[in-house]
Amino acid sequence: MDLGHLRSFVCVAEELHFGRAARRLGMTQPPLSRQIQLLEARLGTVLLDRSRHGVALTAAGQAFLAEARAVLAASERAIQAAQRAREHRTGGVLKLGFFSASTYAFLPRLIARARAELPGTEIVLLEMSGAAQLEALRVGRLDIGLARPSQDMLTLSSRCVSKEELVLALPLDHPLGARRRLVLRDLQDQDFIGYSEEGPYMRALVAQALSVAGVTPRIVQSVAQAQTILSLVSVGMGVALVPSDARRMAFPNVTTRPITVPPGLTVELYGVWRADNGNPALQALQGLLQRL
Repeated sequence: MDLGHLRSFVCVAEELHFGRAARRLGMTQPPLSRQIQLLEARLGTVLLDRSRHGVALTAAGQAFLAEARAVLAASERAIQAAQRAREHRTGGVLKLGFFSASTYAFLPRLIARARAELPGTEIVLLEMSGAAQLEALRVGRLDIGLARPSQDMLTLSSRCVSKEELVLALPLDHPLGARRRLVLRDLQDQDFIGYSEEGPYMRALVAQALSVAGVTPRIVQSVAQAQTILSLVSVGMGVALVPSDARRMAFPNVTTRPITVPPGLTVELYGVWRADNGNPALQALQGLLQRL
């Protein structure tokens, strides 16, 4: 359907006068009338009731007017997006998924760099779990996600964007706090706050570290998020292994200590996207991720 015909119809519908509409459109009245006739023929219905008393919208015309305006507005947004991309070399809208742990350090650093280096790109942040991000990526509701690695990620493209060490979080007055460097064996028989099944990646990582070291702490509570774990540490419930970036969260009565873990055992964060996503803003952000 010709957008020019839609614009002509909307103009006539707003003016309810072919002469005024023609002047507003910068054309003469006969070709305007012909455009409306062609549009009505295409639709198979009368949109405007013409009489010697004036012009009025039919019921079909009233219904069509709202949709015609929506189509024209969408076409204008598409034009503006293309112009932004041309002017800024990177542009458009990027939908970025994230989960809470990525906000400790990586996400703020990424957003700060994107604002500086991709000024024409509008980044829409959507907070959701890792599993929800992967599903949203598959159906096109996200352009890129920030998630922990998982088997479900194998059908998507991904890049490791951050690696953190594990550190031990403990109450300020805990006896282990007197040591400058700890090993996992120091956790034997300690009250320990672990990760629940709702945090499968960290649960598996911590379990692997403890298993390799042959350590069996007393697990007094299991929760999904590091911030919840630190809140429990702050009231003296026990100690916990958390990503090093979690130290940026300020909890009273909590300190952290380095702890030696098996080589290569780090907390990883991945950028994830669909390989067939042609959004130029995504391509620009991928380039930025390589430089972070």
